[in-house]
This record gives sequence, structure tokens and C-alpha cells, in this order.
Amino acid sequence: MRDCSRLSRRAALGLTAAALPLSETTPAAAAPAAASTVIGGERLARGGVQLRGATGLPRKLTARAWLLADCESGEVLASFNAHRRLAPASTLKMLFADTVLKKFHRTDRHKVTDADLADIPAGSSLVGIKPGITYTVEQLWQGVFLRSGNDAVHVLAHMNGGVARTVAEMQAKAEDLQALDTHVMSPDGFDHKGQYSSAYDLTLFARHGLKDPDFRGYCGTRTADFPAGGKKTFQIQNTDRLLTGAWGLKTYDGLIGVKNGYTSHAGNTFTGAATRNGRTLLVTVMHPAIGTNAVYEETAALLDWGFGKGSSAQAVGTLVKPISEGGARANASPAPTRKAAQAAAGAPGASAHGRPSTWRLLEGAAGTVVLLGAGTWALRRRRSAAKATATAAGSTAAGGTPSCQEPESGGKHRR
Repeated sequence: MRDCSRLSRRAALGLTAAALPLSETTPAAAAPAAASTVIGGERLARGGVQLRGATGLPRKLTARAWLLADCESGEVLASFNAHRRLAPASTLKMLFADTVLKKFHRTDRHKVTDADLADIPAGSSLVGIKPGITYTVEQLWQGVFLRSGNDAVHVLAHMNGGVARTVAEMQAKAEDLQALDTHVMSPDGFDHKGQYSSAYDLTLFARHGLKDPDFRGYCGTRTADFPAGGKKTFQIQNTDRLLTGAWGLKTYDGLIGVKNGYTSHAGNTFTGAATRNGRTLLVTVMHPAIGTNAVYEETAALLDWGFGKGSSAQAVGTLVKPISEGGARANASPAPTRKAAQAAAGAPGASAHGRPSTWRLLEGAAGTVVLLGAGTWALRRRRSAAKATATAAGSTAAGGTPSCQEPESGGKHRR
């Protein structure tokens, strides 16, 4: 404790600012939009509804974040908390596909081993892959997209060199796509502490993926025959209810994909794309109010608005291009407000590559300002405790080591 008490106030506050955000984030908890970096335009860094040049948005939108964009131009037509960080559930599989899909030819074959399936989280959604059976890469991707199978994800991840390598590559891909709200902890989207994304980032993943014919084909497939061993097969159906019309929903006219997600902690998330009269719109809806079909109903309502009253909407932002495709790197905003600094301090941003990301560096500075009072109080309390202990024991107090919580993976991954 004596060493801790000798820390300067500035150093102590800096440590507090760096450590607090990570300790406060849970898989289901939302980290507010970090406004210290503007991705896609200044208006998208704001909270609340962003709309210009149109009216009549659907009234019953309960999602904690949503975004509607033109797929071809990249113009964001309307949004609500576009950069708010939330648990993505299986919609993160879009980033997995963006990262791994082109690594293997669809006709390649792989005989599954026990090791391929050894690290799947308990409670995962599964397509039914079994050790000893040989699958084509195409069949594995059908398992990923149609049934959101974590077993299919883990087999492909092991083919790619392992889960850890795949997670690192996914994080690098997110950074190339300029999806700076995203932090990857698992390739399948299963709940893990510190794993999050945003409506903006998920829309980036979908837009990038839909440029690939294989990605587009898989996410739009309704049913497929899946190997059961020997010459036997069983049919699998896509869990996207707007695509199949399951659970009392009608199929959405013109829907072309892309991915849904659900965990008991994260709730429902969905990114959908539809084409009408030659125009393709993208919608991401994250964490609506509890309801069997709410995420699909709100997606359909936003798509209807976009093809109708939203036709006159003027862009409130844009989906940026990947850096590898000539996209300009996003610039930091010059002077975040106090409210923006508080938002940044609440959102973790450690990079999967073992170094701080751009977000983390900016957030640390903002967090230091916000946590000034808290850091001072903590330092004084620590000094008082040291003094009291020294008086009672008649010797120098020894400081304890703070405990660390392992990443948690609670909840059933149903979609």
C-alpha cells in the first residue's frame, strides 16, 4: 500500500480511467455511443433519432439501436443510437464470414474430429455436426447461415488455424472495415464479457458480405439437406423468419438476407436486406422490447418506410469504405463534450491484438476527465486505509492484488 500511496494523483486517475470501463461492461449491458471518434458522419455520433428530409417513421420502434441505409450508395437514411455498443449475438457471424469465407473453396472437404468441436460453449445453437463425418465447406457454411450453428463455426475456425487466430483476424477485419464499435471475443457471437458491436458496424458487415456471391447465396437460402452420416441427410431451415415466414410472420417481399441473432442475455438482433424496384436497403435492429417477433416486425416496418415515405430522406451519415478498398481513415472529433466524454468512458475498447485500439486511447483521455472526482476519492480512501492498518498492526500495510473476472458465457444461444 505504501507504493500505491506514492503514486501521483495524475497517474492514479489515469489507471482508474483505463481500468473502470472494462470492469463495468457485461454482455447484455449497453455501452453508450463513444462520440470521441466520428465514423460515418457527426450526426451518427449523437444519441437519439437522426432523420432529415422525411417524416412518418414507424411509431412502435422499441429497439435500443437501429439503422437504415441504402446498400449501393452507403447513405444512412435514418438511425437511432447508431454507434451504441450492444451484445451482437449471432449477427457477429457476418463478420466471421467476411473474414473466413474466401479462405476455402466451397467444394473442399473436411472430416470433423473431436478437437474441432471441443471448445463450443455450452448452450450453443447447433446444426448437428458429428465427429467422423466428412462435410463440404458449402455444407459447413449452410450450417452457419441457416441454423446459426456454433458447431459449424468452430469447425471452420479450426480449419482456419484455430479459434484464437480466427478471433484476431476478425478483429483485424473489423478495423479494416472501420467498424470501431466492435470488439470480438468469440467467432460465433456467443455471449462473452467485453464482446460488443453496434447497429452501424453490423450494417457495415452485411454490406461488405453481400458483395460476395457466396455470402449472398448462403444468407438467402431457405432450406438445405445436411449430412447425417452415410448416405442419410436431414433438412435444415433458415432461422430468419422474414425469409421463411415461420412463427406466424409473412415472408418479406424482396428480402435477400442476411443474419439474425439471439441469446437470453443479449436478446434479439437482426440485420436484413431487401430489394424493391432496383433499390436495396439494409436495416439493423438491436435489442427491441421482449416479443417473439419484435425484431422482425420492426425491421419490416423500417424497410416499408424506407421504400415508401423514406424515399425522400436525405443522408444523415454514410457507411464508410474499408481502408483496404481506399476508404479514408476516420478522424477524431476535435472537442468531445462532457456528455460525450462520459459516454466514451463507459465503453471498453481493448484490441484483440494485445494493444490499445484508437478507441481505447481516446476513451482513456476522456475517462480521466470524467473520473477525476472518483479517482481522488479512491486515492484518499486507500491512503486512509493504509494509515489505519499501519496504526493497528504497528507495521507497514501491504497492498492486495485486485481480482480479475474471467469472461463469462451465460445464456442459451438459441439463434
